[in-house]
Amino acid sequence: MDAETALTDLTTADKKVNRLLAQRKITLKDIEDLTGTEREQLEAAATEMLQHVKGTERDNFLEKIEQIVPESTNDQIWEHNHFVIGNAITNLIRKYGCMPPKSLIAEETGLSRQTVTKHIAGYKTHPEFRKEIEQFKFMATKILSSVFKLASNGDVKASRLYFEMVGAINKQQPNTVVNEQNNNIQINNTLFSQENLKQLSAEQLKQIEYIITGNRSK
Repeated sequence: MDAETALTDLTTADKKVNRLLAQRKITLKDIEDLTGTEREQLEAAATEMLQHVKGTERDNFLEKIEQIVPESTNDQIWEHNHFVIGNAITNLIRKYGCMPPKSLIAEETGLSRQTVTKHIAGYKTHPEFRKEIEQFKFMATKILSSVFKLASNGDVKASRLYFEMVGAINKQQPNTVVNEQNNNIQINNTLFSQENLKQLSAEQLKQIEYIITGNRSK
């Protein structure tokens, strides 16, 4: 393909893309005959417009292209909204000391008030939110390692938290019953045998004593 032909194709693609973007709504039928170059042009133009439009204008543009947007792009749009709304709420609370109204969140994010309201009302049921929660669960072992490190250095509060996290102490039970039978110690559903206790160091036994008795002093 020579330069003149390539330029002609780009010019033709630009005209088609501009006509499509001028429509009230773009359907799958509208783009089924587009060439690869024309599809790339349309995608680039739509991406650029989405970066610049705000508020209700942004909502209208998303409604215009909703039929031709792949699901992965919708997920990215949701992630963007979730991120900027969360940041805006954090920043505004720091600035004003109270939960900001949705109109102020909209102004801070460049989203419409309708989008902010809809996102806050429905984020818990969105699949991307569930994926985000799984990411936090994935990081739980790192936090547990940090707590264990503090506990092993003699931090009694960290020791108690560590035992709660691994299930050695049941935090939900208000009254912890300790039974001693046949040289065993049972705390809720966790059984500590005399042999288990013998394997613990003096410092570990002391930390367990502090936790059970509620003594915070060292």
